[in-house]
Amino acid sequence: MAMMLAGSPVLVDAASQMLEGGTDPAFGTVRWRTLFCADRTPTSQFVLGLAEFDAGGTLLPHRHAPAEFYFGLTGTGVVTIDGVAHRIAPGIALFIPGDVEHGVCAGEEGLQFLYGFPRDRFGEVEYRFSAS
Repeated sequence: MAMMLAGSPVLVDAASQMLEGGTDPAFGTVRWRTLFCADRTPTSQFVLGLAEFDAGGTLLPHRHAPAEFYFGLTGTGVVTIDGVAHRIAPGIALFIPGDVEHGVCAGEEGLQFLYGFPRDRFGEVEYRFSAS
């Protein structure tokens, strides 16, 4: 739950946030927890979330207008950006320019990473999935 006091930062406990995704085959098997988003928390100008993948989990190739970052927390995987494979693991940060195709495949131990967009709300990010 988010908490805000006058003049204080916004605090969010990731474990208390609803786990979303994992059911829409267009996305793949990725699940996520939204941490900062203007329609859920008293924040603006960026969205922050936690992506979670089981072993071999996927986020299918897609594009969206805003740039995005990933920051590896646990596990390993491969993020393919504009046709080039990049390793993601704890401590590795990736910058994904806007409108560049990218997708994720988790390793055999699964994967967790933070992601963020320079937008007020996650709903402002229009995912355009590549043809399979």
